[in-house]
Amino acid sequence: MRTLIIGGNGFIGSHLTNLLVAKNQSVRVYNHSLNPYLKPLDEVEYIYGDFGDQDLLKIALKNVDIVYQLVSYTIPSTSNDNPIGDVNLNVINTLKFLENCVHSSVQKIIFPSSGGTVYGLPQQLPILETHPTEPICSYGITKITIEKYLYLYNYLYGLDYSILRIANPYGPRQNPTGKLGAVTVFLNRILQRLPIQIWGNGEIVRDYLYILDVVQALYYVQNPNLTERLFNIGSGQGISLNELLEKIRQVIQDDFKVEYIQGRKVDIPTNVLDITKAKNILQWQPTVQIETGIQETWQWLKNLQVYY
Repeated sequence: MRTLIIGGNGFIGSHLTNLLVAKNQSVRVYNHSLNPYLKPLDEVEYIYGDFGDQDLLKIALKNVDIVYQLVSYTIPSTSNDNPIGDVNLNVINTLKFLENCVHSSVQKIIFPSSGGTVYGLPQQLPILETHPTEPICSYGITKITIEKYLYLYNYLYGLDYSILRIANPYGPRQNPTGKLGAVTVFLNRILQRLPIQIWGNGEIVRDYLYILDVVQALYYVQNPNLTERLFNIGSGQGISLNELLEKIRQVIQDDFKVEYIQGRKVDIPTNVLDITKAKNILQWQPTVQIETGIQETWQWLKNLQVYY
């Protein structure tokens, strides 16, 4: 199997690269830069460039069977600030990319969508894949748009695809100073003796999934015999931010300061995914408990202190 991972040096992509190499797959990574947290692998071919550089992408797509498209230029909390830029960077570039995939005879595209934003305000919990999609941020709208274009290119050209609507991934190699990933960001602020900042009263509920469980799901959908193409990928369990803080206290056996600030309109109160379909069809299910994931992430961050 010849695989291209666009964004393969990122948080999810680097773990996926490790897994596919362990599965003895031929892996090529296309990324705009090196990963600051790990060395390149000898078994992997690396091409460095921007997702918008279609000429370079054509080279990267040569002799490839499966492509993972993991690149996104925006995040949910800020995407509404510039919806036009969101569409240009994510949707338009993806359309050009899909054209190149057709011309390069790629067999399948695997796309991680957003289980946390595409559904909008939930009408029932946990959220099934059949739930209406009414996102309240531009990020979620672009993810749904790309999903629809994947369907169209399958209909027009037979380009196979799988979509994973992933909950809230966390774990080692996630940017500890970024705006995504509550678990990793919180732990890093504790390590730096900085207060944790919570938007709202801390009762927002999310579905947290450890990174190694995420990449296992991404691997399972390589199956060429799948007739279903859309799967929720999460823990199937909701945890409020206040409950998450308490779990962190228990794991690290230390206390820390928490600051509650005014909530944001873009934050959906509760998001928990129904993962029954992935369990039944992919034979996948999460295996890493939240306490174990917190401990692994905490240990990774402590080992990184030399970088700060």
